[in-house]
Amino acid sequence: MAELKRVLGFWTILCLSIASIMGTGLFFGASIAASYSGNASIIAWLLLTFIAVYISMYFAELSAMYPKAGGIYEFSKHAYSRFFSFLMGWLAWLVGNLTTALVVVAAIDYLIPDPSQFWLKIAISILFIIVLNFVAYLGIEASGFVVIVIAIVSIGVVASIAFPGIFAISFSNYVPFFAFGAASIFVSIFFIAESFFGWEAATYLAEETKEPEKTIPKAIILGTIIVGIMGLMTAIVSLGVIPWKELASSAAPLSLVSERLMGGLGMALVNIGIFAALIGSAAGEIITLPRLILALARDKLFIAQFSEIHPKFNTPYKAIVFQTIVALAIFGMVFGRYKALLSLVLPLGLILYVFVILAVPVLRRKEPSLQRKFKVPFAGIGSAAVILLVLLLTAAWVMNEADAFGSLKLGLSLIFLGIPIYLLLEIYYNPDFIIKLNDALAYTTLLTEKIILPKSIRKEILALLGDVKGKKVLEFGCSVGTLTMHLAEAVNPSGRVYATDLSRKDLLITKRRLMKKGHTHVIVIHDEHQVNRVHPSIPHVDAVVSIGMMGYLQDVKKVLGEMRELLPYGGKIVFVDYADFFKVIPNVAWLSNDKVIEKMFRDAGFSVFVTRKKGLFWNYVYVYGIKFHENIPYA
Repeated sequence: MAELKRVLGFWTILCLSIASIMGTGLFFGASIAASYSGNASIIAWLLLTFIAVYISMYFAELSAMYPKAGGIYEFSKHAYSRFFSFLMGWLAWLVGNLTTALVVVAAIDYLIPDPSQFWLKIAISILFIIVLNFVAYLGIEASGFVVIVIAIVSIGVVASIAFPGIFAISFSNYVPFFAFGAASIFVSIFFIAESFFGWEAATYLAEETKEPEKTIPKAIILGTIIVGIMGLMTAIVSLGVIPWKELASSAAPLSLVSERLMGGLGMALVNIGIFAALIGSAAGEIITLPRLILALARDKLFIAQFSEIHPKFNTPYKAIVFQTIVALAIFGMVFGRYKALLSLVLPLGLILYVFVILAVPVLRRKEPSLQRKFKVPFAGIGSAAVILLVLLLTAAWVMNEADAFGSLKLGLSLIFLGIPIYLLLEIYYNPDFIIKLNDALAYTTLLTEKIILPKSIRKEILALLGDVKGKKVLEFGCSVGTLTMHLAEAVNPSGRVYATDLSRKDLLITKRRLMKKGHTHVIVIHDEHQVNRVHPSIPHVDAVVSIGMMGYLQDVKKVLGEMRELLPYGGKIVFVDYADFFKVIPNVAWLSNDKVIEKMFRDAGFSVFVTRKKGLFWNYVYVYGIKFHENIPYA
């Protein structure tokens, strides 16, 4: 099976860290921060740089402890519960996608400031998103080369403004320095905080990095320091060259500064450079987010097919294709809404980083003996101080911005959207959860059985079984007895039905229904290990029928092998399962391909047909045939 390749060195990871951490605030933040705190926004940049470097140390310690592709999800998995680690992975994915859209929107506004060029902006943005994802698809080496080039361009752009700008500073522009109150500095910090979002990007490449426990921590911290210096220099020069009131009213502050320093041609070149730098920041997210999806899929907290690695390019290619579609969809929804999108990204990112910071003291208590190549200084009191600061920043934002509370509510609703997705995934992939859920929803299943297993599907199943009068039938997964009642009548009292299930409450309902009809020839058996076996008390039978159990099987080959041992040659099997749940979530990987299903059953000794039928809320997969004696092509 193909695996990720360890080919990335320190300089590539450092460049990726710079490209990913460097957000739009570096290029838009000078005017946004100045609009809230005037020249004192320089203090905001200075304080934020120190805070950001300290937060980067938390990522450094965690990535040194768990150098896995999951990054934030991997840290949370060890620090918190399965459910909460999924929410952190979900939140990291949301923040990553929204940040990608944010920087693409910002990039195209710098390249083409004319708002009337709507379709040209859309076309160029879509082209770059597709190209960057294609590069990511082709391999991590190609992606690494791209981020190295972009990081060099980014540093070059800032240097091209900062160094000539130092000599053009008019110190009178810094007067008055405190045009607003001290609280305004906190609001400025809040709005430029996105300048440092992206520490997690490098952690997602841990399984493709040489000595990740050493390389990634150093790269994250050094990358943060470099971005902080770039941001501080940009703010000092911008406010020194352009009076803060004029700068605050500019939609593209560095264009204004570069035009003042280098004229129209210089401004055009700088705008192209800023576009490249921002696209590079998007590239960092585009390259790394599929690795987060890969990690979630491995643990069956995302669609399992997304864990597959391309045999030639050694990339999570299915996750990349999915990520491309999502990135384009989100970009289409938020295009042209930079400020609104920024107000959405900021609280979500801060929530995410709060729980990353908390993971360090939690893991120091839970895993005190685990080796740490790097340790955050003063992690206990430091965690409390940073979290308190985040709360103060958020409070200052909510009190000073009219629509802040609405953005916060929207952000929280996006987080909570992950809860039903988690439940659907657990229903599909987690046996323990399946048992608990089936017990909890037993009576709901009974009330909705006509929807879950319509009468037409039941008739088709019985038709495929044929005449079973007087025969023995194993019903593998009887649920609340929806099909069991029909099987009991089909075999009549001279036959036997062995109905097994993993839910005790489902079986209690089944038994009551059978007793009411007087079907004493049905043997009901509870088997909590049904996902891995056929219950050992089941005797030889003439046919096996199963509804909705294939997707839950943990050891498919073992279960099919045990069923084969129970059947005579020519004995029939009829399996029906649900696929494309609510037409969104596909079933487990092996049930998505008819050829794979046929081979799986053939290897177990069955000759089968595989057909699919559309349903209202989901589709149905039929697998039916016989146990063969020789290599019979079809049932």
